[in-house]
Amino acid sequence: MGRVIRSLWQHHRLLFLAFCAAALITLFLAARTAAFYAYWSMHRAVPIEDWMTIGYVARSWDVPPQTLRGALGLATEGHDRRSIARIAAERGVPADMLIDDIEKAVADARSQAENEAR
Repeated sequence: MGRVIRSLWQHHRLLFLAFCAAALITLFLAARTAAFYAYWSMHRAVPIEDWMTIGYVARSWDVPPQTLRGALGLATEGHDRRSIARIAAERGVPADMLIDDIEKAVADARSQAENEAR
């Protein structure tokens, strides 16, 4: 094995370096994908809290984020990375009120999805 690597290094240095770089990038992306999968498989249907964003809630509860944004009267297009607490503070309402609205929208979206699946 050492002879092969030494021979590649001596005769095809640039190709060997490109292969090593590609292998490292592949390993990095594979580890990132595994971590992403492990995180979201453990964070399904978690209770909604004020620190969460609309996108986080949508992903956790498996509903379209546009549905939740629409229920709160937010723009349905684009990415809004504000937390529920920040949206509530900007509106001057308690965060619990927005959480209740989000929970209702999640329940409606999930029941609608179940009805469409039947």
